[in-house]
Amino acid sequence: MFKSLKGLFSAKNKDLRKRIYFTLLILAVFAFGTNIMVPGAKSITQNLGFLDLLNLMSGGSLKTFSIFALGVMPYITASILTQLLQMDIIPYFKELKEQGATGRQKINRINRYLGILFAFIQGYIYSIAFMGGTTSEVLKTTIILTAGTALLLWLADQITNKGLGNGVSLFIMAGIVNTLPSTFISAFNDLIVADTFTKVLGIVLFIAFIIAYLLILVGVVYMQISERRIPIQHTTRTDSSYAKEQSYIPLKLNSASVMPVIFASAITSVPSLIAQFIKNSQFTYIVENYIAYTTLTGYILYVVLIFVFGYFYTLMELNPKEMSENLDKNRSFIPGITPGEKTEMYLKGTISRLSVAGSIFLIIIASIPLIFSRISSLSSAVTLGGTGLLIVVGVALETYKQLESSIVSRSYEGSRKRRRRR
Repeated sequence: MFKSLKGLFSAKNKDLRKRIYFTLLILAVFAFGTNIMVPGAKSITQNLGFLDLLNLMSGGSLKTFSIFALGVMPYITASILTQLLQMDIIPYFKELKEQGATGRQKINRINRYLGILFAFIQGYIYSIAFMGGTTSEVLKTTIILTAGTALLLWLADQITNKGLGNGVSLFIMAGIVNTLPSTFISAFNDLIVADTFTKVLGIVLFIAFIIAYLLILVGVVYMQISERRIPIQHTTRTDSSYAKEQSYIPLKLNSASVMPVIFASAITSVPSLIAQFIKNSQFTYIVENYIAYTTLTGYILYVVLIFVFGYFYTLMELNPKEMSENLDKNRSFIPGITPGEKTEMYLKGTISRLSVAGSIFLIIIASIPLIFSRISSLSSAVTLGGTGLLIVVGVALETYKQLESSIVSRSYEGSRKRRRRR
């Protein structure tokens, strides 16, 4: 798997190494910015509830109320909205989707503008909910938070164009990775230094914690790379002309990735934000006792939302009708399945079963930290697995694939040039 990466250190890949160094430099700027607090603000000491996911993705910036407190989540929200609008909801967005690269550029520009707008609205709500103060102070904080998100989006574009990987995804990954050292340090302090247990038992528990973390990591990687391969044949090709290579449609087990969890977290965080905003004791009581994820009803709601979003998001992402039409256009078919409506129904049934399995997997991953916090006496800073790990694995795999494909393509071009010289 890593054989192709050996070529990274060859002289011909010097520009590729520069792209990696540039990416690391921008990520260092992001890490530095997460420690710059908004002027006049104070760290948030109260429990963030479902906003913990946003705090995790921003590298703990929301808790410290830094200039990057909003992170790139407003842009993610805008992207989700425009993606939904492309599903035959607004004809204009569907037309942009069908325009190819030109349409994607226009959609990306719309996402940028909507992201800035959402950042302003979100920053205003957070400023009132967590900081308070006069109108001018709230407005100043809102503008700083919005500017922080705008700067991150510009830096993300620089990574995408001049660095390696997707800038927005790497910022989310960097924010999560940024919190990992504090997690293990807190676990070490709680289990060994705090004298809660005997030294031997504390060391054994700490080692068990690390092993459990690694096992969850391996499980997440396995599930992320798992796929169902549907074989296809082409009426215009023969097995002999293509060395009997089998063509197939790869359907990932977890095609929706972490999006259903983000959807569910966003919806369930709305009541908490409203409670912080209106400061009504009765409404706050209802939120804390019936909607918060620490309650039974809140957890059930969270699980149901993840399952529903996971199921329907996968069906929208992997549109069986479009896949069937594309097979017809390419004069391809699934062996044993009649082209047309039956192919569409076959793909829909297969995708539905995969989406159910993928949604259950997401529920398990999202539930591990909640269950761990219930059965563990460790501080709230210590978490085990969870959505953050899923995001890190997904982004890391995609970035690795991009790096590997770049090295392989360069090696292929180099060998082809050498053959021409001969």
